[in-house]
Amino acid sequence: MEALLYPEVPLDQPSPTGAQPAYWVGPRHLAGDDGHLYDAVADPLSGLGWTSLAIVRGRHEPDEAPEDRQVLRSTVLHISPDTLRWAQWVLADEPFHLGDLPIAWQVSARADTSSPLAAWSAYFTPNVPGEVLVDFLVALDACDQPAVPLAGPELVLDAVAVHGWLRDIDQPQAAATDPTFTSHLSLGEVPHLIQDADPRALTTEADEAGPAGWQAWAQPALGAPCLWAASFGASAPHDLVAAFAASLSSTAPVLRRVLPEATQERLLRAPAS
Repeated sequence: MEALLYPEVPLDQPSPTGAQPAYWVGPRHLAGDDGHLYDAVADPLSGLGWTSLAIVRGRHEPDEAPEDRQVLRSTVLHISPDTLRWAQWVLADEPFHLGDLPIAWQVSARADTSSPLAAWSAYFTPNVPGEVLVDFLVALDACDQPAVPLAGPELVLDAVAVHGWLRDIDQPQAAATDPTFTSHLSLGEVPHLIQDADPRALTTEADEAGPAGWQAWAQPALGAPCLWAASFGASAPHDLVAAFAASLSSTAPVLRRVLPEATQERLLRAPAS
């Protein structure tokens, strides 16, 4: 759905019902997650038939009422019907960080059910637009072989170039940025702690270059904190990363009630009603 977007529309217009007003905003790569990244992803996964399993760890004293239980950490695991792919909400479980931001979702896939280990994993922090993560998961769900790459890395760069993103002058075959130079996509060394079946991820020495994987992030201003970050293991199929990239760079507006403070001035918006 396309909509005309007006940056001069004030954000604090009260709704007749008292509810927070909704806006169509763009570009989506700076629109944030509307404060509902879990629901935005979990509901579509349920629609795809994925099973959810809550994992709760806490302290329970004898004779203690259930409502008084002290929950220390809690995650939710969503598993596809064939059990070859899964997505876990880990924000409440002391996750590691990407770009100084905690991981919110971890997505993994394996080649077959004979091995409990993931062939690759991808990680997404808060403020990754929910629509983008859902499009990635829908593409993952549709794969017959989610651990088998069907295309080369050029497909990822083509996906964003179609929407006007610019290839990096120094690395035209490995990096691109949006026209405002705030969001970036790069194929390079994978950060530490990114799980992957490529044995080089475990054997690389400190002074050696590790396997290359796709990284994406938004940085509203030079030297400013990242708005969001995403990291894909080296074995993540390029065609699936391309689905993420195509959605991230899409020019179609997204519906939002809550806008990131760091990018409010950069967003175009129009009332949703």
